[in-house]
Amino acid sequence: MVERRRFKQLLSLSERLEQEARRLRARAEKLPHGPEREQVLRKARQAETATHVDEWLSSPGLQAPE
Repeated sequence: MVERRRFKQLLSLSERLEQEARRLRARAEKLPHGPEREQVLRKARQAETATHVDEWLSSPGLQAPE
């Protein structure tokens, strides 16, 4: 059986997603208007949305269904 490679994340998921969104937005600013820029901006919005979902899921107010 092959062992999985383990990697300890140094940053939390939300921090990594925020960094990725900032990186993608900076990249999009350098691109001319067009489909490639829109695709990069879409990925940045997806990363930002994932950050919000992660925050919502880890909030103390969220309770498991009974």
